Amino acid sequence: MIRVFIVADSAIVQAGLAAIVRTERVEVVGCAAQVNELQIEQLAVEVVLISTELSAETLDATLPLLDVEPPIPAILWLVDPLQAAWIAEAERLGVAGLLPQDASAREIVAAIEAAAAGLVVLHPEIASQLRHPTPTVALTQSLTQREIEILRMLAEGMANKTIARQLYISEHTVKFHISSIFAKLGVSSRTEAVTIGIRQGLILL
Repeated sequence: MIRVFIVADSAIVQAGLAAIVRTERVEVVGCAAQVNELQIEQLAVEVVLISTELSAETLDATLPLLDVEPPIPAILWLVDPLQAAWIAEAERLGVAGLLPQDASAREIVAAIEAAAAGLVVLHPEIASQLRHPTPTVALTQSLTQREIEILRMLAEGMANKTIARQLYISEHTVKFHISSIFAKLGVSSRTEAVTIGIRQGLILL
């Protein structure tokens, strides 16, 4: 029996997903509205099925689940296929499965079984979006306050360790936020990120 925990914003979505995935081989053991509500040490499940917005905050909340080798439980995420940058980041961090939000019941159950078996699941629609991402506009507007704060620290030349100490977070989390900033701004270096930040008025000289 595969034990699954569901994370979804509303009770209606939680109930709907539970009804869809509950089969002879899949048991739903609980639901929550947010990932950070999970008690990881008590989470005796094989798969966590998430149906929330893919963002810096939600990915950050999953880090304790992903920061294990191999990730236990496996994370399966129902996402908006147009969020190519975030999908790529989720895949890089080790999310086991990515499916579109309108995936069929059969597809979701099959993905749960595959993820529980240790396989990586990438729906064809998601894979296509990763290969040919839809252009996005004004990515800087989607930076979170924490990301803007870290971007400004990068502009001051601070190292990851210094940023972590000042913000009372781990270096791992700092690296995650920097990676997120790079993805949103479409850059590959601190210098490029800072340059765009200055141009967009996020960093004041």
